[in-house]
Amino acid sequence: MALLSKTQESYYNLSQSAWSTEPDGSQTTFTLTTAYFSTLPTAETQFNVYINDTQISSSNYTYSSPTLTFTSTDYNSDVQETDGAPKNGTTVKVQQTETAEEYGNYQFIKLKDIINNFLIAYVGKDKIVPKASRATIAFHAQRALQELSYDTFKSIKSQEIEIPSSLTMALPHDYVNYVKVTWLENGGIEHVMYPARKTSNPSAILQDSNYNYVFDETTGSLLYASNSNTWEKYKNNKTEDATDDKRNNEDIADLNIGQRYGVEPEFSQNNGSFFIDENKGKIYFSSNMTSKTITLKYISDSLGTDDEMRVHKLAEEAMYKWIIYAIMSTRINIPEYIIARFKKERFAETRKAKLRLSNLKLEEITQTMRGKSKHIKH
Repeated sequence: MALLSKTQESYYNLSQSAWSTEPDGSQTTFTLTTAYFSTLPTAETQFNVYINDTQISSSNYTYSSPTLTFTSTDYNSDVQETDGAPKNGTTVKVQQTETAEEYGNYQFIKLKDIINNFLIAYVGKDKIVPKASRATIAFHAQRALQELSYDTFKSIKSQEIEIPSSLTMALPHDYVNYVKVTWLENGGIEHVMYPARKTSNPSAILQDSNYNYVFDETTGSLLYASNSNTWEKYKNNKTEDATDDKRNNEDIADLNIGQRYGVEPEFSQNNGSFFIDENKGKIYFSSNMTSKTITLKYISDSLGTDDEMRVHKLAEEAMYKWIIYAIMSTRINIPEYIIARFKKERFAETRKAKLRLSNLKLEEITQTMRGKSKHIKH
């Protein structure tokens, strides 16, 4: 008999009694009960079905409250029999989904669904890939998700915090690179900050009074200070000295008539500055950022939980081409022209996905171009 267990509060299992009515591995119809649902779902869109933590496509079952019926339309051979019935020894879970949680999610498809679809469409007898394990496909799918996240997908995340007196911010665990760092004014406008390229927080070696290096007596390794003198001096700058926008009336007059030469626009601003120490996993801010609200917008590799690993539907085909090219290019005895074909298809689909996700709108471009007669210095 298939074992059922309420493993998480967010999961709701099928009625235990429903499993005892048929032999193992042959039952396709089950009944949802109020023992696990405060209110029974009324439509298939209100829940997801899992067999051994593998999500089952909605085309593989039908639902007429309170009866759930598995079919063989699009069955997963790893966990289901040919008639759609869950295999002997598997665990079935039904996860009810709040409507509010689904807002905006329809535009995405989960990575595990990409893997399932790839197995159905590309793997098998008389198909492009005669044989490939789920683990192999999952590996290449995650690598494709990473690569496409860097410059094709909309994989920008953000964090907002209030800067403490230490003037530091920890980098997110899934941080790959930053897009921009801003601070928030009272009116809700974000001011872009620029990196301080002429300072850092180097590893400061401890020295004795004779300037000799200090070593750990037990391990013999060098000892380092928690912070460098460079960072301490930068942090202790007066607020008015923390910006590069130092001008007096004479400077302003010179600017008005174009007589101030040699100024670097990167540093001619008073929004403050920052620098990132990847080794320590922190962002360091200038002293005028104390107690201000900072927003970090950064690029993620999109890997994480099942809910985080998802692909925009406009780029779904690009994922399939990435996976199949990766599989073919890592196998022996595959003709070079076959590999070249899939490489071209991968490039074409990636380019198409990038164009689709660029989200260009004619009306918005027209409005922007109304200012084309303005002179832009660059």
